[in-house]
Amino acid sequence: MTPPPDEHSRADTAQAAPPPQCPAHAYGDGGVARLYGPAAEDDPMGLYEQLRERHGAVAPVLLSGDVPAWLVLGYRENLDVTRTPSRFSRDSRIWRAMREGRIGPEHPLAPIATWQPICSMADGQAHERWRGAINDSIGRFDRRGVRRHITRFANELIDEFCATGTADLVHAFAEPLPMMVMTQLLGMHEEYSPELVQAARDMIKGTETAVRSNAFVQAALHRTVERKHREPGADFTSWLLEHESKLSDEEVQQHLRLVLIAAFETTANLIANTLRMVLTDPRCRANLAGGHMTLPDAVEQTLWDEPPFITILGRWATQDTELAGHRIRAGDALVLGLAAANVDTAIRPDPTTPVHGNRSHLAFSGGAHECPGQDIGRAIADTGIDALITRLPDVRLAVAETELRWSSSLMSRHLLELPVRFTPAAPLPPDPPAPEDAPPVREEDGGADGQTSAGDRATRIPAPPADGAVSTGSTVSTGRSRGTWWRSFVRWFRGE
Repeated sequence: MTPPPDEHSRADTAQAAPPPQCPAHAYGDGGVARLYGPAAEDDPMGLYEQLRERHGAVAPVLLSGDVPAWLVLGYRENLDVTRTPSRFSRDSRIWRAMREGRIGPEHPLAPIATWQPICSMADGQAHERWRGAINDSIGRFDRRGVRRHITRFANELIDEFCATGTADLVHAFAEPLPMMVMTQLLGMHEEYSPELVQAARDMIKGTETAVRSNAFVQAALHRTVERKHREPGADFTSWLLEHESKLSDEEVQQHLRLVLIAAFETTANLIANTLRMVLTDPRCRANLAGGHMTLPDAVEQTLWDEPPFITILGRWATQDTELAGHRIRAGDALVLGLAAANVDTAIRPDPTTPVHGNRSHLAFSGGAHECPGQDIGRAIADTGIDALITRLPDVRLAVAETELRWSSSLMSRHLLELPVRFTPAAPLPPDPPAPEDAPPVREEDGGADGQTSAGDRATRIPAPPADGAVSTGSTVSTGRSRGTWWRSFVRWFRGE
């Protein structure tokens, strides 16, 4: 049986760490694998499979600063951890490394691991109170209306590069779109900026600058909460402030941070990964063009194969226990291996078999803490990609697939660039302004889960035209100039 990680990871030797590029840097005391550094970040999935072969469904690992933890690799073991809060809590205050001072305020993991008054770090009644406020506020959004506005944001971004014939879809589309949508839904559109996008991404990386990035985001959210006290509206922040749970301003601010950061990173990665699959997998593009697959199908396949978060740091053992034959001590940290669990042969013997319509993956975690906003993330991804491919039907990768590069961290693996070429197209003309007296319409999505019905969303993607064909973008009938759709969007959220 593998010994507990803390028995062989104490920093009680005076040996200097090997250079980052040295193979020895991949392992700490006792041969325990590090989940940080170039060796781990170059090929995280390869590392997970090595650990699975060596240790089974649970493996001892080291986090930044050689802090010991357990990586949960098995699908069933991940479900066990997420569904038994009596054994594995979300409260980081019981983390032994935290109590011993090894995770101080300046530690790279502090922004995501330090306990805060938020639903993702609580169990029991506190979790129910905070999660109830989140669920109720998310439930107030008009889902079909949100999709219409996602399309408008997507078209604004596409208008900025459609006439050039080339683009990097990570920086020009996948990253800004979810932040644009989320800052609007949260009622903080005045705070949107490229710096906010970069700060949100940096926090997830757990780098040396994560603390500073966290302070930048917190300041923006603090201004939003103060403004919404003065100017409440039909937005997520105002709904949290007025919720019957009577959340404090601090509680509201921290939940805004949770929703903004998690939704941004997961959705940006989901858009980029789905686009890469559509552009590089001939079977996927053919199935989309032939009507055998819809974009929601493609998004779900991506959630299985390349989940937006590859791991989640966030369970701590409440007692001495066992998991997959390993002795877990009270106060030990556990890292949920979402990407590894999704390819566990115990539940997915052949990873090449399509999994259309199957949502049993762990891309959004599981149990009581499963992501509450996952359907909005799906909507941003498939609606935004739908708009892009409809506007630019011959979009294609501008480099060899082998030239694509990724950046990885403990929790996230994302494309650095996705360069594409396409036939230049003209920006969309502005739509006529909406009538000032148009009544607000509350439309409910079909389906029990709040998703639009399959028939309503079965968008088929046109096959790319032959080389040299001209794309005019005439198949798209929606879109507004910045001023027009902005005014319409504000009126819609105010219920005017």
